[in-house]
Amino acid sequence: MRAQDNYFPELEQAARELLTAVGHAGGPISQRVASQIAEHLGYSLHYVGDLPQTTRSVIDQRHHRLYLPGGSRGGGFSRTAVLQALAAEVLGHTEPHDYAEFLRQRVESNYLSAAVLMPEDDAAALLGGQKSRREISIEDLRDAFAVSYEAAAHRFTNLATARLGLRVHFMKVHESGVIHKAYENDGVRFPADPLGAVEGQPVCRHWTARTIFDVEDRLSPFSQYTDTPAGTFWCATRTQRTADGEFSVSVGVPFAEVKWFLGRDTPTATSPGAPTRRAAAGPRV
Repeated sequence: MRAQDNYFPELEQAARELLTAVGHAGGPISQRVASQIAEHLGYSLHYVGDLPQTTRSVIDQRHHRLYLPGGSRGGGFSRTAVLQALAAEVLGHTEPHDYAEFLRQRVESNYLSAAVLMPEDDAAALLGGQKSRREISIEDLRDAFAVSYEAAAHRFTNLATARLGLRVHFMKVHESGVIHKAYENDGVRFPADPLGAVEGQPVCRHWTARTIFDVEDRLSPFSQYTDTPAGTFWCATRTQRTADGEFSVSVGVPFAEVKWFLGRDTPTATSPGAPTRRAAAGPRV
């Protein structure tokens, strides 16, 4: 992912072809469009109440049926669940032979579904306009395509370098301080074990991904500057509650790139010492 700046043109093209096949004219996709994609691929959707608790969908390849949670678990139509389940069919995934292949397939399926939910041309146009106005905002990307903040943050990392020329990093951190997901191509140094694994490692308590849990108002956008041995980085963070606890989702850039983002004028800054507040942190122009 880092070697390709988290941008996969062949998956972008596959998403574009799917949307063209169902006549999608642009912008966010509706529930109806997701259903049309399933129908285009030859699958019917069925909502049942007896799927295992940890199962988001079951696909019957022989009878071309896709089963999704119904009843109290369903919570309405899930575009993401439909697209992630069908992505494996589009990409021709078979039973993985090892864990590396399993991870590659998971990355590709998640990427394709995100590229359908937030089409490249539309998302890049939105972000490009924001950059020209120096007001890039993950919240605005989220709202424009009716997705979660985490999905928007992931999608931003796909397009940030390839389409905007920005180096970025992404973190999802549990309230206990442990990293669940991470990506970077901007030089930030994530904590790692002796084998280089990042997931499962504790994050410095002064990083934005941790300090957000001490903020009283977590519904408003939160950002801060963090001084690290690799340089100063700026991050914007949101929290989200799940059955496994509360998580922070952060997107950040090196100090030199913060001029393109909303929230760059935050007075909050931390270092390995005690947190401080800056009267005018970061460039305003």
